[in-house]
Amino acid sequence: MEYRNSKSKEKQSFNCGKGRLKQEKRRVHINIGMMSPQGVDLKPRRGKTLPLFTDPEVAAPAILERAVQKMKAFNKDMDEGPYVLLYPDCSEVVNVPGSERPFTLAEYKKDLGKAYARITLFICLEKHFRGGDDTSDSDSDIVITSRSTAEFNQADTVVFVFEPRNKSTPKHKPENEGKALGHSSTTQPGQIVISDTEDMGPPKTNTDKTTCYSTYTDLYAPCVEEEDEELVAVNMTSLLDTEMEVMNITLPAIIATLSQPIDHGRVSRFNISRANVWDGAVRGFKRTSYSENCDMLVKFTDDAGVFEEGIDSGGPRRELLSLLMKNLKDRPIFDGPDGRRFLVYNANAVREDEYYLAGKMIAVSVVHGGPGPHFLSEDLVHYLAGQPSFKATVDLITDEEVGKALQEIENAASVDALREMTMRHSTMLQTAGCLRHVASVEGKNDIVSDYLQWYIIGRNSSVIDRFKEGLSALQFLNALQQHPTLLAPVLCHSEKRLTALELERLFKPDLSPPGSNRRLRESQTLGYWADYLLDCEGL
Repeated sequence: MEYRNSKSKEKQSFNCGKGRLKQEKRRVHINIGMMSPQGVDLKPRRGKTLPLFTDPEVAAPAILERAVQKMKAFNKDMDEGPYVLLYPDCSEVVNVPGSERPFTLAEYKKDLGKAYARITLFICLEKHFRGGDDTSDSDSDIVITSRSTAEFNQADTVVFVFEPRNKSTPKHKPENEGKALGHSSTTQPGQIVISDTEDMGPPKTNTDKTTCYSTYTDLYAPCVEEEDEELVAVNMTSLLDTEMEVMNITLPAIIATLSQPIDHGRVSRFNISRANVWDGAVRGFKRTSYSENCDMLVKFTDDAGVFEEGIDSGGPRRELLSLLMKNLKDRPIFDGPDGRRFLVYNANAVREDEYYLAGKMIAVSVVHGGPGPHFLSEDLVHYLAGQPSFKATVDLITDEEVGKALQEIENAASVDALREMTMRHSTMLQTAGCLRHVASVEGKNDIVSDYLQWYIIGRNSSVIDRFKEGLSALQFLNALQQHPTLLAPVLCHSEKRLTALELERLFKPDLSPPGSNRRLRESQTLGYWADYLLDCEGL
């Protein structure tokens, strides 16, 4: 009887429901940028937008603290605070726009009507935001102070003041009107002061003459404001998705920046035998005198033990790095099909610290002018770059039993069949934390996706972290997280179409002596050959 009760409690512990599990682990992805003064305005700084994962119920101070921490982690040149959190329109994040409710991310997302991934908030130095860093002595400098919460809340109200047509003289303004609005009577020329008073009343107008205009603005002002707001949202999305194109940053420019710390006056030696490239490379990288900030001096030995000269234009270095990337693909630290390999735990590799070496080898190869691996899984690269995208499929699994079990769950056509499959493979799913009660057939997709994420990322998290430490050499990991669109293709497999020009360069014609009749016919044949390749390329 005791055994029966214990088994009943064990089953109940797994029937916690799909929704409850997701709520416990729910974290959302927003974007954090940085603003700095440009002229008299605050503008977003290009290339400084980073993803931030946080709880949806978080308040503004917590977001500000995490945003500053992440920015400082990826930007060592940041100034000391304090910082303030801003909306895209440069207003401070205190309340939800258009209301007096304290800001929370969930409430802001609900009112904004956008997905979390399209939300972008900014941080800015408080002295820049308050306008306190203006030290210019010029009387014509313009100082812009912050907009108050009340002004922000009144931003969707348009006031149209009607004046008589035949009135030619300006309306007299009382001398103390500026004081009533909270402005100082000693305001310097050229200074724009925006009131922080929250109880400002509406301007006085002639109600008899503004009725029709008020009706007009009440009907059409919200439409105009909505169009402006949508325009800002589109611009922010464009800034995130096409950041590299806007900044005209190219992959060679990034590599050139990363390679600046390399001291070409110092070298690290590598003695390599083509029969065992991996062994020679490991000895070179583990040598106490090795430094990735030094240039690489590579010497190959032939079968007779004779050294080849390696101090030329980098040919031996590029050959070593190319051979090293090919050898790295077949190391036991990787699993998965060709072109989509991911890291797996290997006890012997952990003892030899092979994961750290593999990461460093990849970073050194790319920055020192060699090739990238071009065989890593996109899901692994996205995880390394800090992106939440995960689109793995069952065909990544090389273990036949695991792949067959996931295929059976994926092919379940009814709820009963799905429950039968989950109970049949309960031990496997329980190990990954994916065993749950299913209420619909669609739940199979979540089970398979969660298991794949655990299989590829979760169970290998310790060795992935060590791999990332090696990948941090020469700031390569930092660059990958800041420019994933440009650097991810260096790590992932990508199909490249062979062009006519590339195929033509593969062959070197052996021509007859110049001036001979055969040379004339050979030249014509080369022209026909080039035309044939162009015609084939256009098919």
